[in-house]
Amino acid sequence: MSGFKNFLLRGNLIDLAVAVIIGTAFGAVVTTFTNWLTDLLPEGSKAYFSNQPNSFGAFLNAVVSFVILAAVVYFFIVTPYTKAKERYFPSPAPGTPEDIELLRQIRDLLAGGSVTPPGTSSPIDR
Repeated sequence: MSGFKNFLLRGNLIDLAVAVIIGTAFGAVVTTFTNWLTDLLPEGSKAYFSNQPNSFGAFLNAVVSFVILAAVVYFFIVTPYTKAKERYFPSPAPGTPEDIELLRQIRDLLAGGSVTPPGTSSPIDR
């Protein structure tokens, strides 16, 4: 089970699932908006577009559905996922990474400056 937990929490699986869900819901909003907009065109030009009777109410319904779906996804998927990810895979402590610090020490030595080794308080002169 630990491998499955790592699979769920380490990868971008949840991010991709949320993107598909939100993208599909937003696609419905765009479709209903386009249908509503084409319904405003004169009758002669409707032959080239959609002949389905759509109204502004369908567009508002799609927007409200999108907002509700986004709230459900955020509060029931994204928030618990973020908490679980932080619990099992905590973020590294803020500060300079060790490899960057070593590169700075090498740069200072090559430049002829003094370097303070980690864990000491006095610099080493060349």
